[in-house]
Amino acid sequence: MMDVRRADERYRGGDAAAGIESRHAFSFGPHYDPGNLRFGAIIACNEERLAPGAGFDEHPHSHTEIVTWVVQGELTHRDSTGHESVVRPGDVQRLSAGGGVRHVERNAGQDPLTFVQMWLAPLEPGGDPSYEVVHGIADSTPYAVPAAGAMLHVRRLGPGERTAVPDAPFVYVHVVRGEVRLGDVELTTGDSARISAEEGLELTAASTAELLLWEMNPPDPGPSG
Repeated sequence: MMDVRRADERYRGGDAAAGIESRHAFSFGPHYDPGNLRFGAIIACNEERLAPGAGFDEHPHSHTEIVTWVVQGELTHRDSTGHESVVRPGDVQRLSAGGGVRHVERNAGQDPLTFVQMWLAPLEPGGDPSYEVVHGIADSTPYAVPAAGAMLHVRRLGPGERTAVPDAPFVYVHVVRGEVRLGDVELTTGDSARISAEEGLELTAASTAELLLWEMNPPDPGPSG
C-alpha cells in the first residue's frame, strides 16, 4: 500500500511576522486531524523556514526522538542538558527528549535557513535526554534510531539514477529536492509517500534529487499466550 501526500497538502503554520514558515505533514497543534496522527514511528515531519535572526525560543519536549536535516543555511541549537552546536547541510542532528528536555533553535546566520525536522515516537517512554550530531553523513551510511525502531537513509541521485526502497513494514519517503518516480507515481520537492507492506520498489530520479527514507520495523511482540 502506498499513500502519496503532496507538498501543497501540508498544514501551514509558523509566524510570518517573526520570520517563521512551517509546513506540517501530520496533525500538528491547531491543525488537529485524528486521521493523520502518525505513520509507523513518525508523528511529525515539519518543513521549517527561518529568516535570518528568526527562531524558536526555548520550549519543552518529552518522550520523542527528534531528527533534523538541514537543507540550506545553518541551524543553531542549544538545549537544557548543556549541548550547543551549529548544524549544516549534510549533518544529521538527533535530540532524544527522554523524560523531558528544553531547547532553542535559531537562524543566527545571515542567510535563510531551511530544515526538515522529523519526530518519532520511542518504543519505551522516559529515560535520560541525549544528543548527537553526525557531520557529513554519506548515502551508504544509514543513521539508526534504535529507540524508535527506525533507520534513516539519505539518498542523493543524479538524473536517471535509481535506488531501492527498503523492504520494511513501514517506509516513509520525503523528497527534499528534485523530481523522482516511485513506481508509477511522480514525486517532486516536498512530496512524501507512506509505504506499508510493499516489496521491490525503486526510486528513479528525473532530475538531481535528495531524499530522506525512513525504514521502520516495529518490535517483535514475541510468542503469544
